[in-house]
Amino acid sequence: MEKFRTELGITDADGFYAKLIDLHEGLSAEQSQKINAKMILMLANHIADQEVLDEVLDYLKSTLNNK
Repeated sequence: MEKFRTELGITDADGFYAKLIDLHEGLSAEQSQKINAKMILMLANHIADQEVLDEVLDYLKSTLNNK
């Protein structure tokens, strides 16, 4: 049974995206990568459901072959 959902669940997706882009403003590529890695780990910790996290990783891996 899939627990991972791909439909939009963010109330203000555009506002979140704008804040995310602003966060990266003026950062080096290395700083941006560090911010992204920290955000991924913080969100994974917040989710805290190994089954969901595994589904996310499997989903992301499957998208690498889709061009």
